[in-house]
Amino acid sequence: MLLFIGRRLLVAIPTVILISIFVFFLQKLLPGDPVLALAGEDRNPEILEYLREKYRLNDPLYVQYFQWIGNALRGDLGISLRTQQPVLELIGEKLPVTLQLAVMALVFAMVIGIPAGVISAYYKGTWIDWVANVIALSGLSVPNFWLGIMMILLVSVNLGWLPASGYRPFSDDPLQSIRTMLMPAFVLGTAIAATLMRHTRSAMLSVLQSDYVRTARAKGLREKVVVLRHALKNALVPVVTVITLLFGELLAGAVLTEQIFTIPGFGKLVVDAVFNRDYAVVQGIVLCTAITFILMNILADALYRVLNPRIGAP
Repeated sequence: MLLFIGRRLLVAIPTVILISIFVFFLQKLLPGDPVLALAGEDRNPEILEYLREKYRLNDPLYVQYFQWIGNALRGDLGISLRTQQPVLELIGEKLPVTLQLAVMALVFAMVIGIPAGVISAYYKGTWIDWVANVIALSGLSVPNFWLGIMMILLVSVNLGWLPASGYRPFSDDPLQSIRTMLMPAFVLGTAIAATLMRHTRSAMLSVLQSDYVRTARAKGLREKVVVLRHALKNALVPVVTVITLLFGELLAGAVLTEQIFTIPGFGKLVVDAVFNRDYAVVQGIVLCTAITFILMNILADALYRVLNPRIGAP
């Protein structure tokens, strides 16, 4: 297993290098000048030249790239042009927020998606299967921003059950923190739940037709035991790896949801950084997100090998 993980990490190195090149040079194609945004209304040529020299923006692009990637390898992702804070410090402040949102969304997705997939597969071809598939298709089709707005209107404005926006750190008030995260986590988890439902249904349909399930039924075991203990246990092998990959997507794809519910996580940070031409922050967030997603892929492959050692065995 360690050899397998080591090989995957070696393969990931050139991937990270390519990602860093794309992140750096595509960022430079964005319209606008970060120095002008930083200077504000006072655009004295001497001040502008001083800022460009200070942040080494007059250097050739390849020199800027090697300086940036060299500092990144030492744990220095640069300084925010707007707040003058280290980018790594900003990421450390926002990561727990997005992490909490992603974990809660994944919980919603698993609670909804996996049981729905099992029921849909067991009642294949019936109206229950049809309804489950329609709901799953709806979850994949409805945009998160529209569902978020509708949830705010219904749950917060009309019913007053949950706060419409804002965030309370979990360490300050755990109960209030969970209440503020319930709606955005549900909105973010619906599409993931639909994906999980489809994967679970497909895996269960395959497992329910296998020989060992027929043998278990022939032994006279209760149908509940056959489905949950024998079929579901084996059907969850590919589903667990999918969950790992979906968690990486949640960390990277919560931008719109965080904006709608005014959650100060990765999404709001990257949107503000793009509008302010804060290149260092955007580059740092995208690079960290890409590395996280690569690590999630490696973890998914490792879990697959652990749950089913026959896969990839020599």
